[in-house]
Formats: sequence, structure tokens, C-alpha cells
Amino acid sequence: MKKVIALSAVLALGALGMACGESAANTAANKAVANAMNTANAAMANAANAMANAANQIANAANHAANAAGNAANTVANAAKDAKPAANAPAANAPAKEEKK
Repeated sequence: MKKVIALSAVLALGALGMACGESAANTAANKAVANAMNTANAAMANAANAMANAANQIANAANHAANAAGNAANTVANAAKDAKPAANAPAANAPAKEEKK
């Protein structure tokens, strides 16, 4: 009878230990999964940063192109404004109009 009680106690403690604690294999597997998830998260964060940087570079290039086009348009407009008075000015050799009396 003592042997049965002792064996039952050992089995109960073993079951309690298995229910409360993890085996070394489970702990190693969980660590491997956690490491793989951390690596994947870091890779995704790096990819997201790379895409954000590329988008910023594209936006900067578009802004530079827009600014260059605007500057070119202003230069053309200023040149046209400067050219108008010369086109409307009377020719230096043209005879003066006579006034009607």
C-alpha cells in the first residue's frame, strides 16, 4: 500500500510539473520562433524604410522638376515682357508724321 501511495504521489508531482513548466524542447522551439519573428519584423521595417526613402526621393525630384519648369516659364515671361517695348517703339529712321493743319 505504501508503494502505491508513493507511486501515486510521484505521478501526481510529475503531472503537476509538466502542467506548470515547459520542457527544454518547447522552450528552444519557442525561442526559435520568437527569433524568426523578430528577424522578419526587422526585415519588414527595413523594407518599409527603404520604400519611404524612395518615395521621398521621387517627391524631391518632382519638386525640383516643377521648380525648374516654373523658373523657365518665368524667364520666358520676363523676356517677352522686356521685348514688348522694343517692338512697339518707333523706328529710329522713320520719318516723323506731319501734323494736319
